[in-house]
Amino acid sequence: MVLCGLSQKYLEKRLEIGKDAKGVMLEVKTLKTTNYNEAILYDGELSINDKIAVANLEGEPIITGIRVLEEIEPLSTKFKPKDKVHASTGLRMQLKEKADILPGMPFEIFKNNIEDIKTRFKKEISESIKTEKQGIIVKADSLGSLEALLVLLNQSRIPVVKAGIGTISKTDLISAKANLEINELDAMILGFNVEMDEEIRDIKGKIKIITNNVVYKLIETANKFREEKAKEIEKRRLMELATICKLELLSQYVFRNTNPAIFGVKIIAGKLKAGLNLIDENDEKMGRVKNIQSEQKSVEKAEEEMEVAISLSGANYERQLKGKKFLYTDISESQFKTFKKNKDLLSQKEIQALQEIAVIKKDWEK
Repeated sequence: MVLCGLSQKYLEKRLEIGKDAKGVMLEVKTLKTTNYNEAILYDGELSINDKIAVANLEGEPIITGIRVLEEIEPLSTKFKPKDKVHASTGLRMQLKEKADILPGMPFEIFKNNIEDIKTRFKKEISESIKTEKQGIIVKADSLGSLEALLVLLNQSRIPVVKAGIGTISKTDLISAKANLEINELDAMILGFNVEMDEEIRDIKGKIKIITNNVVYKLIETANKFREEKAKEIEKRRLMELATICKLELLSQYVFRNTNPAIFGVKIIAGKLKAGLNLIDENDEKMGRVKNIQSEQKSVEKAEEEMEVAISLSGANYERQLKGKKFLYTDISESQFKTFKKNKDLLSQKEIQALQEIAVIKKDWEK
C-alpha cells in the first residue's frame, strides 16, 4: 500500500482505540475498470454494511455505502475480503458513490449525524489548508502533500491564496491570471507531483507554471523565479522614472533632414521610447524623440540590438547630427544617482552607458 503524502498527524493519532470508525483515504486505484480506494482505518471498527462520510476539499461530507471491503494481509501487499475490520489496519474499498474521493481526505462512519460530521471535517480541513487573502496557486497530489507544501512555502514567505488537490486546470489558470493586475509575483501556479490539463499548455501566457515531484526542488525554483521577477518589476519601475539608452547613428539611413529629422539608429544599450530627449557625446541637446518606426510600423519602444527609424523634433540632421557616432538619453543627476544605487537591476550594457553619460556630464560624481 502506498503511504506517500500521508499527513503526519494521522500517524500520531492516539493509541486508545474508540468504537466509531475513523480513517484517511490514501489513493484511488483502478483494477480492471473498477475503482478501489486504499485507506487506513486508525480508529474503531468498520463493517461492509456501514455507510461512511468522506470529506471533500471544502470539508463537505460525501456519503456513500461500501460495496466491497478488503483488509491488507500481514507483511503483504495483498488484500483479503472482510465483513468487518478493526483499527489500526490498511483497507481497500469499492464505494457505491461515484463521487471523486481525493487522496489524504478523512473519513468516518455515518450515523445520520451529518451536521456534526460537517463541523469536524470543516475544522480539520481548515486547520490543514490555511491560505492568505493574496498569493500564488498551489496544487498537490494529496492532502498530506499539500499540508507539507504549505508549511514549506510559509517558511519561504511565499503566500498562497488558493490550494487544492489534483491536476492543474483551466480554473487554476484563471485564478492565477487575476493576480497579474494585483501582484505579478503571485501570477504563478506550483504543482507538486501533479500534471497540468492539456488545454492550458498553450494558453498559460504570462502565468508561470512550475511542477516537480521533489518538493524542495519545487520551492527552490519558485524562490528563484520570484527573485528574478522582483528584480524585473523593480527595474521596470525604475525605467518608468527615467530611461537609459545609447543609440548608434546609422548614417546610411537618413530619410529626412529636418522638421522633424528622420534617420536610422541601432539601440546599443537600454530601451528607446517616444518622448525621450537625446544628447550627443558633448552634452549638446539634439531634440526629442517624436516617433519610432520598425519595419515601417510605429512602435512604442525599441529594445537592445533593434535597428529602427526615429523622428527627432527640433533637430537638423545635416547641421547637428552628421558625422556623430552615438546619442544618449538626457537624464538628470538625481536620476543618475538612483540608477547608480540600483546597478544590480541593470544589464552590463546599461551600466556601461550610464558610465559614459556620467563622463559626458563632467561635473557629476562618477
